[in-house]
Amino acid sequence: MKKRVAIITGAGGGMGLEITKAVAKEGYRVIMAGSNSEKNRTACETLKKETGGEIELIGLNLSEFQSIDNFVAEIKKRYESINLLVNNAGAMPPEPRETIEGLEYCAGTNYLGHYILTHRLLALMPAGSRIVNTISLTYKMGKITEDFFKPNYPKFFNRFRPYSNSKLAFLYFSLDAAEKWKELGITVNCSDPGVVNTPIVRMYNKTIDWLSDTFFRPFIKTPLQGASTAIRLALDTELEGVTGQLHANQKNRKIPTRILSSPQRELLRKLTQQIIEEKKITL
Repeated sequence: MKKRVAIITGAGGGMGLEITKAVAKEGYRVIMAGSNSEKNRTACETLKKETGGEIELIGLNLSEFQSIDNFVAEIKKRYESINLLVNNAGAMPPEPRETIEGLEYCAGTNYLGHYILTHRLLALMPAGSRIVNTISLTYKMGKITEDFFKPNYPKFFNRFRPYSNSKLAFLYFSLDAAEKWKELGITVNCSDPGVVNTPIVRMYNKTIDWLSDTFFRPFIKTPLQGASTAIRLALDTELEGVTGQLHANQKNRKIPTRILSSPQRELLRKLTQQIIEEKKITL
């Protein structure tokens, strides 16, 4: 029997490591998609020893189109099919940034990078494959405007704003993909990990981070607790065929109607198509 193959983005982070470990123990051959750093290479070797599974690291930077191109080309060269894709990577820079293609960093990485990657890998995914997208409870604070992809350098920067916007966009993409790919037998679901003790919640202020480390971090979710919902969506046989859902704390959560029916959803489709045409992106 051919071994199932899984790709996990952001696999070198706290939750990514836990997802990689669980999926490898389930018998998948796992591709850790992330920076080809010493930290990630060490993590890969450690997980191989811990799980006894087949795990490899292939470099991927979701903020760069060329890196996505190279990654997909490498996957297609090595594998005939992909059975599980966990889009777990996420970035929340402490200061305004833009991608090398000139897009607002969170929109270009958390949303568009995964959008391109998922579409490029779709042809390798047979019926029964699962896609799990990690969003965030901050999607409720997100907003899609005409300037969604445009770099913004305000006097007072709130890094949660572009992050929240990108996670709302990722939710909309997930829902649209679930509807569109259901006839292919491919499921698409979202995982909301909640507030997790990972580096992404650092405020980059010595005093605030000390207070956080002392009074906040000990009481929020561990990376394993945060990853548990994505792991269930990826592996639980009870969820076979389930698609278009948002889960938190391992349970289905209703998405507010105001978000589902918002005109922002259609606006995002329009803006995304414009970027694809403008940047000559092949899906």
